[in-house]
Amino acid sequence: MTVASVDPGAADVRAPIWAATAIIDGRPTGRVRFTSDDSGRIATVERGVEPKAGDRRLGTVVPGMGNAHSHAFHRLLRGRTHADGGDFWQWREAMYAAAASLDPDHYGRVARAVFGEMLVCGWTAVGEFHYVHHRADGTPYPTAHAMELAVAEAAADVGIRLTLLDTAYLASGLGPAGGPAAPLLTEQLAFGDGDAADWLARWHRLRDALSGSVGTAGLVTLGVALHSVRAVPVDAMRTILAGLPDDVPLHVHLSEQPQENVDTLAKTGRTPTGVLAALGALAPRISLVHATHLTDADVTAIGRSGATVVMCPTTEADLGDGIGPARRLADAGARIAVGSDQNAVVDPLLELRGLEAGERLASGRRGRFSPAELLQAGTDHGYRSLGLGRHALDVGEPLDLVEVSTSSLRTTGMNPAQLALVATASDVERVVVGGRLVAERGRLLATSTESTPEQLLAVALAELAASTETPQAAASHPTPDHPSQERQP
Repeated sequence: MTVASVDPGAADVRAPIWAATAIIDGRPTGRVRFTSDDSGRIATVERGVEPKAGDRRLGTVVPGMGNAHSHAFHRLLRGRTHADGGDFWQWREAMYAAAASLDPDHYGRVARAVFGEMLVCGWTAVGEFHYVHHRADGTPYPTAHAMELAVAEAAADVGIRLTLLDTAYLASGLGPAGGPAAPLLTEQLAFGDGDAADWLARWHRLRDALSGSVGTAGLVTLGVALHSVRAVPVDAMRTILAGLPDDVPLHVHLSEQPQENVDTLAKTGRTPTGVLAALGALAPRISLVHATHLTDADVTAIGRSGATVVMCPTTEADLGDGIGPARRLADAGARIAVGSDQNAVVDPLLELRGLEAGERLASGRRGRFSPAELLQAGTDHGYRSLGLGRHALDVGEPLDLVEVSTSSLRTTGMNPAQLALVATASDVERVVVGGRLVAERGRLLATSTESTPEQLLAVALAELAASTETPQAAASHPTPDHPSQERQP
C-alpha cells in the first residue's frame, strides 16, 4: 500500500479564494484574497480588495483547526460507555475490547469515517496517537505496517492532514520500586514491539514506507509518541529519544491521572514531568497531552521548555480526569493546543469553549483566555504541535481555511472576533485544505466517491458488527496494571 496526495477531481482546483471576512491574528479583516502555489501554500494575501472573476467566494473564515490529539478507534465507544459510572481505569477496559475488534480493513473504514467527521466539523489536520500496531496476540500482520497504512490512506482519502504519531507502548505499568516494568497485559499485546530497539527499527521502516507522503508536499507526516511514563520504561525512552531525528514531532500522555504521579514518584523519585526533564525531552518539539495533575515545579519546567500542552476538555470531562492548569501553563511559557482525544465529541469550537469554561469553573473568573488566544490554540498551536509549522494565514503557510456561518441561531448578531465562544461545528459551511475545497455543508468532496461521514460510519459499523461482537461497556473491576490500582474503585 502507498499513500498519495488526494486528487479530488472537481474539487481539485486551487482557485484563488476571496473571503468577505478573515479572522487573522484574532482580528476580523475585511475582503481578503488568497492565492496558493502548487503545494497548497499561501502565495499572496491581499487585504481590502474585491473578488475577481474565477475566485472562490467565502464568507467569514478562520485558519483551519489542528486536532493535536486523537484516538480514532475510540469513536466506537461513543454512546456506549457514558452511563456506566466508574473512572478512567474502568473505561479503559471497554477501550481494550474496541481495539481487539479491529483489523486493517475495519480500522481503515472506521478511521475514514472519523477523519471525515473531523473535516466537516472544521478540523483540517489531526495528530493520530496510534498504538494498535499488530494482531490481538501481538504478531505482525502479513503486510508490513498494515494498520499504519490503513490510517494514513483513510486520511488521504478524505483530504485531511495527518500527523501519524506512531506510539511506543512497551509495558503495562511501572512495576515495583527497584524492579522491572510490568509486562504487557494480554489485551495490550497488539500495542507492543518487544523493546525500544524493535520499536525504533519498525518506526524507521515505516518512515521509508511513507516517504512519498511525509512532509509538506503531501498530507501525511510521520511523528512519534511515547504512550506515557507508565507504559515506556525510562531506559527505553532514553534509547528511543537517542534514535530519533531531532525535528520529528514528539507527543506523550502526561499526568492524566493522579495515580500515575504517585507511582512514578515511588519508582523514580520524580514526577512524570521530572522524568522527561531528566531525559532532556522537555523542548519546543514535545507535546504533553492532558498534563492535568501538575506540581508548581512541573508547570515552571514545562513553561521554560517552550513545550506544547494539549488539553482535551470534552474527554477530560467525560472521563472525570480533572481540570488542568491551562492558564498557569500558558503564563509560564507553554503553548496550549486542543484535541478531540476519544472522539466522543468532534467539534473544535466546543473544545476551545471547554478550555475556557474549565478555567472559569476552577478560578471563578471570566475571560481567562481571550477569544484570540483560544483561536490561536485551535489553529496555530495545533499545527505547530503536529510538526506542520506556523499557521496564521501568512505567506508560505498552508492555505487551510474553515468558513463559519455568521447567520445561524448561534452566531447571528455576534462580534466575529468572539466566534470561538459562540459558534459550533454545526456552523461550519465549507472547508479548504491546501487551497482545495474538501468539504461543504457536511459533505466530503475529496473522497473517491462523494459521501457524508454518516454514510461512511454506517458502513464501517455495519461491517464491523458483522465480523465481531460490538464492544460493550467494561466490567466494574478493571485488570490493574500496577498494584496500587487494585485499590481503585
